Amino acid sequence: MKKKYQNGFLIFGLVVLAIMVSQLDFQEVWTGVQRAGYWFVAVVLLWAALYVLNTAAWWIIIKSQGTEGTERKFSFLWLYKVTVSGFALNYATPGGLMGGEPYRIMSLSPYIGTERATSSVLLYVMTHIFSHFWFWLLSCVLYVVTQPLNLPMLLLLACVAAFCLTAIWFFLKGYKRGIAVAGMRILSHIPLIKKWAKRFVESHAEQLHTIDQQIAALHSQNPRTFFTAVLLELSCRVASALEIFFILLVILPSANYLQCILILAFTSLFANMLFFIPLQLGGREGGFLLSAKGLRIGASEGIFVALLVRLRELIWTAIGLLLIKMERKG
Repeated sequence: MKKKYQNGFLIFGLVVLAIMVSQLDFQEVWTGVQRAGYWFVAVVLLWAALYVLNTAAWWIIIKSQGTEGTERKFSFLWLYKVTVSGFALNYATPGGLMGGEPYRIMSLSPYIGTERATSSVLLYVMTHIFSHFWFWLLSCVLYVVTQPLNLPMLLLLACVAAFCLTAIWFFLKGYKRGIAVAGMRILSHIPLIKKWAKRFVESHAEQLHTIDQQIAALHSQNPRTFFTAVLLELSCRVASALEIFFILLVILPSANYLQCILILAFTSLFANMLFFIPLQLGGREGGFLLSAKGLRIGASEGIFVALLVRLRELIWTAIGLLLIKMERKG
């Protein structure tokens, strides 16, 4: 990647990160870290392992596309760096995918070409989001099996399940037919960018169709790779509930891991509805409070969890932004 683009990503991310840090109550943060002790260290290290699962999913998607046209080799460790930096930019960018995905494509393009880099990133993003819908759907089932029910909750779960099933159907259609051309056509109807999108489709029609063919090939020709990538991402969703479990153990020794999965599912669903807010500021905290209350966990516990999770996100966002400058030489 050219230095000017690399520096642009870094400067933008650091500015947004500084704004986010300025919103913290440092006395409250320090008190929370002291109270959590070594469990907070475990939370930070946990995400080093979770990013390995994310990287592995993207790695097998790239490798499934073949090696033809590859000019340079890259290591799993380098891809891990790009993965962490990509997620850091997504956390800091309003709209999420507006930051991390262009960075991933521009970083990977010198190695495998722009078309393969674009299709692999699109496939990974689809798989990442696809696993979220499965996680939310399975969490609805888990709630029915493990928690007492009433009519309002049943109606809410039914709505969430219907939404997830519809999204899963949509993504399966996208895997079979590709999504690049359809996505650009949708953009061509949005005010302010529709003229640009129409020109882009007309001038890059062949490349967009090639990308769609590569996306469809993963689902039809490499079903084992497709399911492996989805399972890796789904496993990452389930394992990330350990973060909430570790924090709750500090103040609630009787914490239940299945409850932590439900808290994560509800919180992530609520926060993703507010995707346009950088770092989902406020949405994640509100999700923790609502889910904790729904599972009969005190509001103070919910606030404590939300605070430490927010701090962990800021730490890994800072790490990811600093890694942008660590380009491999030679």
